[in-house]
Amino acid sequence: MVLGGFFDVIFSPVLKLSAFWAVVILSIIISLVTTLIYKYTTNQNLMKQLKDEMKELQKEAKELKSRPEEAMKVNKKMMETNMKYMGSSLKSTLITFIPIILIFSWMSANFAYEPITPNQDFTASVIFKEGASGKIKIMPSEQLKVSGESEKEVQDGKVSWILRGEKGEHLLEFDYNGEKHSTNVLIDGKKYSEPVKAVKDSKIKEIRIELKKLIVLPIGYKDWLGWLGTYIIFSIAFSLGLRKALKLY
Repeated sequence: MVLGGFFDVIFSPVLKLSAFWAVVILSIIISLVTTLIYKYTTNQNLMKQLKDEMKELQKEAKELKSRPEEAMKVNKKMMETNMKYMGSSLKSTLITFIPIILIFSWMSANFAYEPITPNQDFTASVIFKEGASGKIKIMPSEQLKVSGESEKEVQDGKVSWILRGEKGEHLLEFDYNGEKHSTNVLIDGKKYSEPVKAVKDSKIKEIRIELKKLIVLPIGYKDWLGWLGTYIIFSIAFSLGLRKALKLY
């Protein structure tokens, strides 16, 4: 990511915290910024008027359930009012859309997986397309050690190796039927490199560094909430609270 270094500097204090608190604080910052942009890029008097109008129309539509034709006219007017409401908030959405996408990309690069720590075992895998066969050899840099055979037979469309190494960014090369492919692995304890690399024009589909999903908020027996689920929960809560406190419509 081109702006990764920029966000690393801007959010450097956040990166020193646990993933949970980092995501919570980022949720607060993003919610606050987007709410303030919404406040100052929309006509709040108009937004209140449109919202009040929609409430009245909803009430009227409920009272007209026994008269479908009249209810349909009210519903049509309600849709028109709702479109005006959405159109009035479009400017703030356009202003915040690209920055939020960039920040999300940066968050995914920092909070999606558990990083590899020095001298910790990790798995590198090569995924093949259907019908692939033969042998493939892994050729790691000097600072990496392979557990077991470096050359293996392709079986069931996948070949994996267990490795470990010292801190730093390392190169992994693969030789398959004379084809040479490579990927990078970062052993840092704090950050990680992109775990999946697609391969084109080959029977190899992709090269993976098998990183574990980072559970930011353990909820339920599956502990399924990663950074995005955690962000969504707290972002909705903070946004609703801020809008209520600032009396926004």
